[in-house]
Amino acid sequence: MDIYDLVIIGGGPAGITAGIYAARQKLKTLLITNNFGGQIAHKAVGIENYPGFEQISSLELIERLEKHLNSYNLPVEFEEAAELDKLDGFFLITGKDGGKFSAKTVIIASGAIPRFLNVPGEKEFIGRGVSYCTACDGPMFGDKTVVVAGGGNAGFETAIFMANYAKKIYILESGEAVRADEANQEKAGSIGKIEIITGAVIKEISGQKFVDKIIYKDLASGQEKTISAEGIFIKVGYQPASAFIKEDLVDFNDKKEIKVDFENLKTKTPGLFAIGDVNAGKNKQIIIACGQGAKAALEVYKYLQEEEKENKISIS
Repeated sequence: MDIYDLVIIGGGPAGITAGIYAARQKLKTLLITNNFGGQIAHKAVGIENYPGFEQISSLELIERLEKHLNSYNLPVEFEEAAELDKLDGFFLITGKDGGKFSAKTVIIASGAIPRFLNVPGEKEFIGRGVSYCTACDGPMFGDKTVVVAGGGNAGFETAIFMANYAKKIYILESGEAVRADEANQEKAGSIGKIEIITGAVIKEISGQKFVDKIIYKDLASGQEKTISAEGIFIKVGYQPASAFIKEDLVDFNDKKEIKVDFENLKTKTPGLFAIGDVNAGKNKQIIIACGQGAKAALEVYKYLQEEEKENKISIS
């Protein structure tokens, strides 16, 4: 089995940026991911806060990042990581399809996965009106009424995007106020077909063959109310994709995010780094993930050089 200087787990902005910087340092690097893009590949929203682009779609941004990475001919294995362990001084990554990869260092950039509402009808109607992926399913709801669950930036961006297709969009937020940035709130407010309902706790997703109504509890009145809708996009946050990591390798917080030293992105295990939405950083932004990717790759190079000087390891 080949032993890489570095294996990067994850193909979102953080992992891709780490790959670009590792390639420039001439490290023998492998990137493992089930697809490129991470969370932003599923959103299909307009990004207006990435430096250098007044506006760029999430899909176009990830295409540009992927093209930049490919220009270095960095090898990529399209497989989801199932287990990360450390044996005999080297990291061992096992993929869900059975692949096994060994490395001197690892950067975990696995990101986060959508949270579920965990209400009746949610799992039953996945693919039949229930969606977590705006880019995948948005165009299917042309001239229909849809609900967006969640009043954060992801929810508002989804509603704004869906205004290109749906005839009516409801944003349901369980809290007393929405949490989206002012800019997103203003943009949504300027679109006549988006209605925001706060204090709305979704209780059930109902239908026959497909979704046809959303039932929620109005916290102000205590009454259950119904919205007739053909679809619902669930945007109630994300949970870190960290289940594949052996617990003796890293410390987790109560959200299962990986604790790191933000000076260098190191975990408690030498040679193991965690970046982007999988770590315990407070601000989950694309540009921050990219910055952490660059920093971690440079720290890996520094770590390997120091280990080589002490004759503990050699750089390929």
